[in-house]
Amino acid sequence: MSEENGTPATPRGPRPEPIRFFGTTWVDHDGGYGARRAAVAAGSLLAAAAACLVLRLAYEGLQIAAAGTLVSLLIVVMFAVCSALAFGHTWGAFGKRPDPERQASLRGLLAIGFIGSLLAYFVRSLGEAPGEKLHREEYETARAAYEKRSSRRTGNPSRKRRRS
Repeated sequence: MSEENGTPATPRGPRPEPIRFFGTTWVDHDGGYGARRAAVAAGSLLAAAAACLVLRLAYEGLQIAAAGTLVSLLIVVMFAVCSALAFGHTWGAFGKRPDPERQASLRGLLAIGFIGSLLAYFVRSLGEAPGEKLHREEYETARAAYEKRSSRRTGNPSRKRRRS
């Protein structure tokens, strides 16, 4: 709060971008950041385990339907390859902004390999909030640029002496 007029004081400069499930608690690691990281890790691991159970039931359905060994093998290989690719793509997206066009073209692969994405989310949340490193780098770069811009603006520009 501003002491002069009682209005809320707004912070100057760039604002941090919120991260899903964490908001802006990643900046100072406050507001239950540790508990949120633990909850996200547990939730993503639990979701991956539940997804594996569902896939196991689907595989057993293929066995009951006697779809054949080749079909069963292709299904297992498809989910394994798509999960590995989804893990790699999700892991890479934590370090740099993904290209929107590439993201759109990989949507089907990521949907099939959702277990890989969940596992990448789990592994990353053990060390930090997923995407925190990328957001921190961008935020610190924006803060440094803001500080540089605002430190140059001293004095009244209309009183600036002109060179002849």
